[in-house]
Amino acid sequence: MPPKSVPLPAKPSKPYFFYGHRKPSQNRPVVYGGLFSNRQVLKPPQSPLPPSPPFDLRKWDPHHLSQNPSPPPIPTPHQHSKLSPIARFIIDAFRKSQYTWGPSVVFELNKLRRVTASLVAEVLKVQDDPILASKFFHWAGKQKGFKHNFASYNALAYCLNRNGRFRVADQLPELMDSQGKPPTEKQFEILIRMHADKNRGQRVYYVYQKMKNFGIKPRVFLYNRIMDALVKTGYLDLALSVYEDFRGDGLAEESITFMILIKGLCKAGKVDEMLEVLGRMREMFCKPDVFAYTAMIKILVSKGNLDGCLRVWEEMRRDGVEPDVMAYVTLVAGLCKGGRVQRGYELFKEMKKKGILIERVTYGVLIEGFVKDGKLGSACGLLKDLIDSGYRADLGIYNPLIEGMCDVKLIDRAYKLFQVTVQEGLEPGFATVKPMLLAFAEMRRMSDFCKLLEQMQKLGFSVNDDLSKFFSFVVEKGERTIMAVRVFNELKVKGYGSVLIYNILMGALHKTGKVKQALSLFQEMKDLNFEPDSSTYSNAIICYVEDENIKDACICHNKIIEMSCVPSIDAYYSLTNGLCKIGEIDAAMMLVRDCLGNVTNGPMEFKYALTVLHACKSGAEKVMEVLDEMMQEGLPPDNIICSAIISGMCKYRTIEEARKVFANLRTRKLLTEANVIVYDELLIEYMEKKAADLVLSGLKFFGLESKLKAKGSTLLSR
Repeated sequence: MPPKSVPLPAKPSKPYFFYGHRKPSQNRPVVYGGLFSNRQVLKPPQSPLPPSPPFDLRKWDPHHLSQNPSPPPIPTPHQHSKLSPIARFIIDAFRKSQYTWGPSVVFELNKLRRVTASLVAEVLKVQDDPILASKFFHWAGKQKGFKHNFASYNALAYCLNRNGRFRVADQLPELMDSQGKPPTEKQFEILIRMHADKNRGQRVYYVYQKMKNFGIKPRVFLYNRIMDALVKTGYLDLALSVYEDFRGDGLAEESITFMILIKGLCKAGKVDEMLEVLGRMREMFCKPDVFAYTAMIKILVSKGNLDGCLRVWEEMRRDGVEPDVMAYVTLVAGLCKGGRVQRGYELFKEMKKKGILIERVTYGVLIEGFVKDGKLGSACGLLKDLIDSGYRADLGIYNPLIEGMCDVKLIDRAYKLFQVTVQEGLEPGFATVKPMLLAFAEMRRMSDFCKLLEQMQKLGFSVNDDLSKFFSFVVEKGERTIMAVRVFNELKVKGYGSVLIYNILMGALHKTGKVKQALSLFQEMKDLNFEPDSSTYSNAIICYVEDENIKDACICHNKIIEMSCVPSIDAYYSLTNGLCKIGEIDAAMMLVRDCLGNVTNGPMEFKYALTVLHACKSGAEKVMEVLDEMMQEGLPPDNIICSAIISGMCKYRTIEEARKVFANLRTRKLLTEANVIVYDELLIEYMEKKAADLVLSGLKFFGLESKLKAKGSTLLSR
């Protein structure tokens, strides 16, 4: 029996890359499967950020950000994944110092035996703090035997521009020249490209001028870039001056050079100058193609220069360039929108004759143009042609036709078109039914009006909202306000109505001077148990003040305050003016302060009223300076300003100084003699009232009111 073989002990696996696993770490990848395995980088665990506390306005400090500026964004590991080890060491030194330059950063950097210009460029490419980048750039330049190269200068320029320091970046050519490295065209090209990408036309021209000062002549490509940036930012004159330099340098224009100038001249509406450039372009054998001509037409159409469009069209024909669909569509749309629909229709027939596929949009602009021109027959003929061509009309085509038919009182045909839109499932909106509602109202066909409302409700319309839009549209013309009220009176019977409609009608009636009718609507609204909102009460305040019913106006103001709302600016102004007229100056000044404290941009009269009150402390001369400033702003002193003068002078100065101000206004013919007399009476009355209030306060302070009451005095009952 052969002896049993003794098994050899297993060979322990060595932590060697050929055999597979090795201990993972953050900086050393894990190897799976041996020599030809995939590498996976271990990501450091990220601790979740603590939740930010809720914002509390009462604890907000407006100076917090200026005193504690936020640190620059920390670059992600992905940004550093392609950096060399030494560049990562420098970035880590910045991170340890919290991206602030100081002795600790310099100490870490001094550990490096050698710094190269390529290393500086590598670090600056990922640096997002311009101050730190500039400090590092300056530190590197002071190292023994170090000289910056073009790559490091360019990297600094990119870093500064990326972080909004483009003005500093513009000074790099001077820095390069002072350090014995004169800039080349490439450095200026980088700066020009940065400014052009951000639409900074004037900075482009500034860099170009600096380039000329350094004696560097741009190539054709860079000239084109400069002129294009200037044209796009609206500096055509500067672009033309650059073009003169271009020709002075003896350079030959390319087709793109001509097109840049032509587009700029088209935008400026200089068609004659544009045709001169076009002629020069032909002389250089750079004939524009159909795309260039279409671009010219599109620019001229956007500027509304239809004559220029037609001249360009003739030039295109002269060059033998065959217009494509886009060229036709662009010109036809521009002619129709500019009121030359007949010329557009001629081009449309030309397209059909050539067999060009006509889009539905082209039919739409022609139909809309014919409707505006009052040619409904031609518009309907185009609609038939559209359908025969296999297209399906949309609301953009049906809506102008319905509106045109309603304008000429063909309301029944318009209603049939509306039924077609419903049958085709086009989901008509308020723009479709608005002209029909208006036509029914003007023709007093209220039964058809209500029938249309019922159909709208079945189609899912929000009828009350659409009625509000309808009444807003109707009262835009003041002469239609009575018709709007008549229509609403008939709709109320059928249950249609809302607070918003009441507000619209009240405001319209007030504008047309029918204050009593507006107030009757307000009363009717309350009788029908509608809940008025702040806009309703604001309209009522204005109407009550014009009706000289200040008491009810004040009640409406208090209702708004009870609702925790703010009256409209017009309501504030009207009530303040009314209170000033009846001598309630203190209440009026309180409203002035309340308005300016609650609204974003109050009336200028209110702002000047508070300025006058403050100026009264310094005397009449200061008040007159404020009034002069008001006159320069086109604001003559009104009732509120004069009441502010009375209040301020009685509080801080004397009656005589107030009279001095009013006398000055009378001399300058800003007040009539009658107004001066009225304000003088108000001044005396207000001063007497203040004196009486002061006496009463003294009596109450010394406890003498009981003795006066015992003697039968009614003084304290005021």
